[in-house]
Amino acid sequence: MVQKNTFFFRFASAIILTLAVMIMACGQKKTDDEKPSEPVVIDTVPQLVMQIQQCSRLYTTEVKVHKIVTHDDVVRLKGNLMNKQFNIPLPLGDRKIAIPMDATLKAYIDFSEFDEKSIERDGDKITILLPDPQVVLTSSKINQKEIKEYVGLVRAHFSDSDMSNYEQQGRLAIINSIPDMHIIETAQANAARALVPMIAQMGYREENITIAFRKNLSFTDIIKRTIENSHGH
Repeated sequence: MVQKNTFFFRFASAIILTLAVMIMACGQKKTDDEKPSEPVVIDTVPQLVMQIQQCSRLYTTEVKVHKIVTHDDVVRLKGNLMNKQFNIPLPLGDRKIAIPMDATLKAYIDFSEFDEKSIERDGDKITILLPDPQVVLTSSKINQKEIKEYVGLVRAHFSDSDMSNYEQQGRLAIINSIPDMHIIETAQANAARALVPMIAQMGYREENITIAFRKNLSFTDIIKRTIENSHGH
């Protein structure tokens, strides 16, 4: 009876030991399976391009302009008498007008052609090359109630055609003054303020983000583009 119990004890011990080894092996395998895999590096450039392209046009700056357009002309009598030139203003021949005008200028970045070529990465640093800002004169309006005019007795009043012509002159004068308003520089700075936080959300540190522009526009370029953009507004 003792031998039989001893055999049973050894047999049971062997089974327990075997199960313990199997449990340890399974536990080891599970532990190995749960080990974190190597981090996968995700290319954020396509996602960044897609997000920026969704902006289409990013309006960054708006400027309200008040201008007074003036016109002054005098009827003169010109001729030649006894080989002498004369140029005499006629009495009551003056005609003057002052037209107050309000206009709105907006600057924007056009992202329609923005693509991956506009993004440069160097390690954890990123540079975004943006299109040059463009400016459009979106509206202009004459304050009819504050127009001041003087018309001499021998002169005709200003016509609607005259008024329309003076308004066009005022619009052109405002566009020509854009370089003095620093709208382009403000648009560039505001574009950077708008884009840097969005790029930072993708894991880049703000100090490693650079917003650059393609070239320094000349005054002639700015005025020419604005006239083209404002046509029809």
